[in-house]
Amino acid sequence: MPPTMPPSVAVVLDPGDDAIHTHTALAAHHPSSGRITLHPGPGSTSETGLAHDLLAALGKPPLLPGRFPAGRQPAWEAATAWITALPVTRLTVLRAHRLTTRRTMRLLQLRALSGIRLTLVCHRPHLPAALHQALQTADYAVTTDFQAARRHYYGTTALVPQLVDEPARPADRWLTLSVLDRLVSYDSPAPCTAPCMPPPIVFRHRPPPAPLTEQTAGEIARRLAIVTANPRLAAALAAASFTGASFQQLATARPGDYDDAAASLALHDRARYTDGCATYGVPPWARTFLKAAVCFARLAPGQDRHLLAGPHDRTHLLRLAEAARLRPPQPPASQRTGRIQWDWRERKEAQRYDTVLTRHQTPPSP
Repeated sequence: MPPTMPPSVAVVLDPGDDAIHTHTALAAHHPSSGRITLHPGPGSTSETGLAHDLLAALGKPPLLPGRFPAGRQPAWEAATAWITALPVTRLTVLRAHRLTTRRTMRLLQLRALSGIRLTLVCHRPHLPAALHQALQTADYAVTTDFQAARRHYYGTTALVPQLVDEPARPADRWLTLSVLDRLVSYDSPAPCTAPCMPPPIVFRHRPPPAPLTEQTAGEIARRLAIVTANPRLAAALAAASFTGASFQQLATARPGDYDDAAASLALHDRARYTDGCATYGVPPWARTFLKAAVCFARLAPGQDRHLLAGPHDRTHLLRLAEAARLRPPQPPASQRTGRIQWDWRERKEAQRYDTVLTRHQTPPSP
């Protein structure tokens, strides 16, 4: 007979509200090791509030920048997308006895969509009615044993070494990336309306972007991971950092244009403003952002089918880059205005073109 799979939902009863349960669950929180501990904020019973708490536990700002249909922030969709894309396998929720039925159902839906192992810590001797009702359709097990609870928090029976927090980093300095100098561009590529399987990119009309060093790529990934909860905008800026594409071309990507197995991203340009429709290899550091964006697009289909960015997202994307302190090369210090100049390269090229055109149109002197 095949081994019996343990229930995917564990309920820990803590009858005496013992501090050791709370302290142990909080100590287990370590997202990069695949463990999230959620301590819901007091005084809130809204589903959206719980989603914001979850985004904060993932290290994201709880609010999503961008424009959304009917003004509704897809916070649950964003949290689910990040958990699906990140190496997170366990979620422990403290104070679960305070959860409403609808909030518990949201957590169960998250578990079903992402496959995460869910532990609900109820600091009461019995399940409250709301929690009991929500769990009626779930496969769950109840324990009152502290060691069993600890295994749920950590996912191991071995002794868990004390994790040392990383030292606080100094204020981030600007990263000047030449690969971003076309992010604000005058080109106007359009998405393909018919199925399109572009060939690998061949840079015919512009030089290929300079490859990022491992250190720079890691720093970009770190900043994007903490600066926004919006998977689309994070993925758009990540894609710009390895493709050198303009915002307009990033907006041509649809969910099917990212192939996770092949680690490739297709961008479209059927009018051939630059390099035509082409496929780009996605470096390992950027794949989490693309995976999250694909999941987000599928969970929130009302987001106009864009994978990376929509027509109204340019300002939000530039503000995100500035919040992450990423910028293209800037003009000399004597020409700076105090604000990041995103179109400096485009304006330089336009001025050079105008100079050449004027020179050829000027009649020779008698």
